[in-house]
Amino acid sequence: MNYKSRILLISFLLLLIGSTAVKAQLFNEQSLKIFKLFNWIDSYYVDSVNLDKISEEVMRNMLQKMDPHSAYISKEEVAEMNEPLQGNFEGIGVTFNILNDTILIVSPIVGGPSEKLGIRAGDRIILIDNVNVTGKDISNKKVFSKLRGKKGTTVKVDIKRHELNQLIPFSIVRDKIPLQSVDASYKINSTTGYIRLSRFSSTSLTEIDRILTKFKNEKIKNVILDLCGNGGGYLDVAVDLADDFLDANKMIVYTKGIHSEKKEYISTSKGLFEKGKLVLMIDEGSASASEILAGAIQDWDRGIIVGRRSFGKGLVQRPFTFPDGAMVRLTVARYYTPSGRLIQKPYNESYESYSDELSSRYRSGELLDKKKIIHPDSVKYFTLINKRVVYGGGGITPDVFVPLDTTAYTTYSRKLISGAVLNSFTLEYTDKSREFLLRKYADFTIFKSNYLTDDNLVSELVKFAEKQSITCSEAELSQSKPQIALLLKAYIARDLWGLSEFFEIYNSSNPGYVKAIEVINNWENYLEKK
Repeated sequence: MNYKSRILLISFLLLLIGSTAVKAQLFNEQSLKIFKLFNWIDSYYVDSVNLDKISEEVMRNMLQKMDPHSAYISKEEVAEMNEPLQGNFEGIGVTFNILNDTILIVSPIVGGPSEKLGIRAGDRIILIDNVNVTGKDISNKKVFSKLRGKKGTTVKVDIKRHELNQLIPFSIVRDKIPLQSVDASYKINSTTGYIRLSRFSSTSLTEIDRILTKFKNEKIKNVILDLCGNGGGYLDVAVDLADDFLDANKMIVYTKGIHSEKKEYISTSKGLFEKGKLVLMIDEGSASASEILAGAIQDWDRGIIVGRRSFGKGLVQRPFTFPDGAMVRLTVARYYTPSGRLIQKPYNESYESYSDELSSRYRSGELLDKKKIIHPDSVKYFTLINKRVVYGGGGITPDVFVPLDTTAYTTYSRKLISGAVLNSFTLEYTDKSREFLLRKYADFTIFKSNYLTDDNLVSELVKFAEKQSITCSEAELSQSKPQIALLLKAYIARDLWGLSEFFEIYNSSNPGYVKAIEVINNWENYLEKK
C-alpha cells in the first residue's frame, strides 16, 4: 500500500473513532479489520490494484450509508465545489458560449479586466496565446483551462469583431473576478422590488445589502425574494440575511446533535428591511440555507411564503480535511427552525429512494395539488406570533401554494430547452442582429414594451431544431408556442443586456411570481388566511 493510501485510510479511521468511547486505543477491532484487509490486498492480491481508488470508494460508500449528505470529496472536487460559494475566481472576466465551434463572448463582466480593455459582447476569441482555439475540439473545460489563471498573470487573445476584417490583439492581465449570487434584481413598480438569489455564497450578503439599500433610497416598501431552485450554501450567510428582515433578539435557527451541543443563532438590530411587506418564493429545489431563511421568516410571521414545499435538507456538515487536500463532509447536527421544526426530510430508506424523492412527489401529485401533501399530527407546530399551524417533518410548506405549471410544456419544448437548442439559436440570432436590435430598441424599457416575437422567428427556430433532429407536431407547437415566444424574447434580452432583464420578461408568465405580486397587492386578505 503506497504512502498516500495509508495516510488516507489512517486519517479516515481516526476521524471515525476520534469522538467515540474508544479514545484510549488507536483503533477498535472493526477499524483494524479494514486496515488489515487493505494490507492483505496490497501484499497478496493476484493482480495489481489501484488502492487510491479503492480507498476513496470505500469512504464514499461508507459515508453514503450513514446519511445522504455525508460525503468524501477528492482534492479536485473540493476546488470545484468551493468556487461558487467563495464568490470569485481568477481569470479574464467574460461569460461565453461556444457557438459554431467558436468562443463567443456573451458579455464581459462589469469591472473585470476584459471590460476595461474594451472587449465587447459578440466578440469571438480566435487565438489564445497565438494558438488557434476554433474547431470541433474546443470545449468549455478547455476554454476555462486556457483563460483562467493566477491573478497578475497575462494571457494574449486575438478577437474577431463583426465590422472589422483583421483580428484585434489583447493582452489581458488576469484578476479576481466576482461570482454574483444574485441573478436578478429590479423594480416591479414604484413600491415593490424583486431579488432572485441563486445561492448563499460569501458575497451574497454584500450583494443583497447593496440592493436593499438601493431599494430603500428608491422608496421601495415591498420586497419579493425569489429562492426557487436555490440549493443553499453558507449557514452564516443565511443567518445574516434573515437578520436583515427580523428585528433584534429573535432566534433564526438552532442546531443540535449527539456530539454537538445546541447552538442558537439570534438576530441583531442591524436589519435593513425589518418593516414592509416581504414575500419569499420557494419550490422543491429550495434547500438548506434557503429553508433556514424561509423557516425563520414563517415562524416569526414576518412574511408570506409562496410556492411549493421545499427540498428538506436539514443536516449540518462539518468539513474534515486530509493531508492531500481531500475532504470529508461529516454530518454532525440537524437544523431546527425557531418553532422547533426539523427541516430534514426522512432518509431511513435507501439512498436511491432518498435521491428519487422529488420524482415521487411529482408522481404522487404533490407538486400539482396541496391536498396531496401528507402532514401527520406529530409534525404540527405553531408560529411564534400569530400561532398559525405550520409543519415540520421535511422542508418548509408554503403559506400560499402554487402548483407546478405544466400547461405550456411538451416533449418538444423540453428538448429545445434541455438540449440548449433554444439558447444556441438565440445566441446566433442576437449575434447577427445585435446592431439592428440596439438601434431599434435603444434601452431595455423600450424593448420590453415594444418587442414582439413574430411567427417568422419561431419558424426559423423550428427549422434550426430540425437540423438537429428535433421535430414537433402541429399540436405540440401550438401548445408550446406562447412559452417559446416568451423565452425567445427573454433570451434576446439576456444576450443584449443581462440576467435581470431575462427574468423581468420571463417572470411575467411565472405563476409563483404572479402569485407573489397578488399577495403583495392584497396583503390584508392573505394575512387573514395565514
